[in-house]
Amino acid sequence: MTTVRIPAGWPATEEQARAVQDELRERVVLDEPGPPPGTGRVTGVDVAYDDERDVVVAAAVVLDAATNEVVAEATAVGRVSFPYVPGLLAFREIPTVMAALDALPCPPGLVVCDGYGLAHPRRFGLASHLGVLTGLPTIGVAKNPFTFSYEEPGARRGSASPLLAGTDEVGRALRTQDGIKPVFVSVGHRVDLDNACAHTLALTPKYRLPESTRRADALCREALRRATA
Repeated sequence: MTTVRIPAGWPATEEQARAVQDELRERVVLDEPGPPPGTGRVTGVDVAYDDERDVVVAAAVVLDAATNEVVAEATAVGRVSFPYVPGLLAFREIPTVMAALDALPCPPGLVVCDGYGLAHPRRFGLASHLGVLTGLPTIGVAKNPFTFSYEEPGARRGSASPLLAGTDEVGRALRTQDGIKPVFVSVGHRVDLDNACAHTLALTPKYRLPESTRRADALCREALRRATA
């Protein structure tokens, strides 16, 4: 497990964090399709917190995109690097997530975040932030629609409907299993929305949530338990 320090110059106030978002948002790439689903590697990232002990643990789990089998995994532990502020959660997580990615023994390929990309009040959620800083193709697959509206997609797996901010499509509600609550997919960086949804379906052969982030969630929770034991 890699131990992470808060980077020098990391934003300490909401004003500073929003200024960083404004600057980095201009670097998001939206005109690349991204890697084809079922090819190469896909890496899920997730974090777990113990706010009382000021500890955050990140996990990165690499899957073979053709089989969803685990290829490699890594964890990192650090201090919580920013207060809890809705819309600025990436600043709590990014240093430790990047350390976990850096600790992997192989390139991560597409990165899947348990959270948002463009489906964010400032159009710059964790998936976009991580993508810009690493240069990697990224998508966000969230469990809820945040503040955005959508019509319920059809009941069959693969059905989708736009996730809307007013009239702007910022993502999609995607049914990954028949009759189960949808997930909410948004572009992060260097992947288009059609491809992001196709990757999500490829990663959900049996469960509602992608195998990538399901496995990262389990790994970071176990790593947090060990780190705070």
